[in-house]
Amino acid sequence: MHCIFHSSIADIPPSLWNTLFDSENPFVQHAFLLALEESGCVSPDTGWQPQHLVLMDGEQALAVMPLYAKNNSYGEFVFDWGWAEAYERHQLNYYPKLVTAIPFSPVAGPRVGVSSSAEPEKVFTVLLDALHQLAERHHYSSWHLLFPGQRLQAALLEMKDEGAFLHREAVQFHWYNRDYTCFDGFLATLRSSRRKNVKRERRLVAEQGVSLQRRTGDDISDEEWQGFFRCYMSTYRKRSGHDGYLNEAFFDRLRESMASQLMLVVARHGEEIVACSLFLFDSRRLYGRYWGALQEFSCLHFETCFYQGIEFCIEHELQEFDPGTQGEHKLMRGFEPVKSASYHWIADHRFRAAIADFLNHEKRSTDRYKKEAEAYLPYKKGENENSA
Repeated sequence: MHCIFHSSIADIPPSLWNTLFDSENPFVQHAFLLALEESGCVSPDTGWQPQHLVLMDGEQALAVMPLYAKNNSYGEFVFDWGWAEAYERHQLNYYPKLVTAIPFSPVAGPRVGVSSSAEPEKVFTVLLDALHQLAERHHYSSWHLLFPGQRLQAALLEMKDEGAFLHREAVQFHWYNRDYTCFDGFLATLRSSRRKNVKRERRLVAEQGVSLQRRTGDDISDEEWQGFFRCYMSTYRKRSGHDGYLNEAFFDRLRESMASQLMLVVARHGEEIVACSLFLFDSRRLYGRYWGALQEFSCLHFETCFYQGIEFCIEHELQEFDPGTQGEHKLMRGFEPVKSASYHWIADHRFRAAIADFLNHEKRSTDRYKKEAEAYLPYKKGENENSA
């Protein structure tokens, strides 16, 4: 077996990539990664140099893995700036580093696609050996596996060399569908005060004269699509003072190649589009990613980004809603704290030990934060005890 590294996802046939991943997760689809590269959002200029890995056994491809050489830590959502500063203080280079992740997408999912005829543990051993050799050859300081799915995490724990990986955890907030048949059914599981608050927020949006529509796939019109991008860019510029990581070309490519996995919420005041939120979905999950507004309306963000998504999940019998990172305000609206994971291989054994010590302290803080967050959940006693 041997590994081949590709500087563009376009060099790998879509059928090969998607077949080996065998997943509906939209973010790991060849089309999603290709849209990032073709639009220029992912490129050496933005700090993401593709090094996608294909494991071959003779002429047969056994595994594929997204891989990037990074010269910064933007767009990862697992924050290691402090580690880079520590390297710099010791006159060492933290960058470049290697990252296996979906750029600009802090969503858990598969990160290695493996042939059904291969032995996963053997495949992972060969992949890791290839990564170590690549790091040594090109002086990469580390390899970071961000937001892997449960299967890959279980495989890493089974490997004999698991001690070489530093495990890091964080907290996100997800909503779970417990066989609700309507939005009122979900509201009925909340405590009275929280139920009244959700109803009040939704009513307030309507009283301001804002109407909302959900569009999927080919039902999204050109006017709505262009309105979404104006909203997205306007909000990003207000918050950060510069354009977002993702440009119009990326979203247009996404619409062309993955329309069946897109859902757009459009908010109008009269006939004018004033806010939009773009989601991706598969047969089990809804992923809330991109939001923006041209005008300010009270509670419109909650309606557009949360409540419309919950209604969509109930209508389409989706089991989980991942609305994106951060935001304790999601708790009181029914989103539950869940752990996210990342794994880190650090080449320098001295820094590996120091980072391991830091992560041990951080884990205690993360565990405490999750427990405290659970105390603020709005559910009646017993309603969410079987959370996924």
